[in-house]
Amino acid sequence: MSEPIDAAIPLDPGFGARFARERRPPCQLYLCSPTGIGPDFADRLRAALGAGPVAAFQLRLKDVPDDHVRQTAEALMPVCAAYDVAFILNDRMDLAKELGTDGVHLGQSDGDVREARRALGPNVQIGVTCHDSRHLAMEAGEAGADYVAFGAFHETTTKPSYYRPTPDLLTWWTTLSQLPCVAIGGVTAANAPPLIAAGADFICVVNAVWAHPDGAAAGVAALATVLAG
Repeated sequence: MSEPIDAAIPLDPGFGARFARERRPPCQLYLCSPTGIGPDFADRLRAALGAGPVAAFQLRLKDVPDDHVRQTAEALMPVCAAYDVAFILNDRMDLAKELGTDGVHLGQSDGDVREARRALGPNVQIGVTCHDSRHLAMEAGEAGADYVAFGAFHETTTKPSYYRPTPDLLTWWTTLSQLPCVAIGGVTAANAPPLIAAGADFICVVNAVWAHPDGAAAGVAALATVLAG
């Protein structure tokens, strides 16, 4: 009886990552807003988006009135449109529909992907937080999500995280699925390269840009250098 293929042929552990990366577009930058912002954040956003390529911007506002979310989104959406950056609203599929955003990002307790698709239609991007779970990612893909997000890969002060995936999760996903994946959680210009090499389609950052000591534009420029390399 012949040996199983995986036993007969020694596999290079880096092959999956290289194969996944070579057959997908280059990794891109996904910005998420800091907390506590309002309509006057438009100037900071404009400076950041003008400093280098950005694929998407997510507005994440917690525990604020709906009118504040509306006013902030209405101030920031034209900035994103001017730079051809997708505007994603966190959590609220109802406000995403009302405002006509490019997408919505759902946490595990923020609603069902199928429900969001029925409400928002076929052209709105739907992302799902999957923590460190292959099962949750598979479920999101089967439900019709447009991307899955894994993290937190590093310590982060943005929000509490009890999950700590390793880069091989990205390699597993990108070898298995064409659905884009986002690496989130404490990502900086210094620690992003292993995530990119492992197969991340997007790196999502907050403090690496908005808390950069030289300003948001410098943060985007530093990440653009890493992504270009």
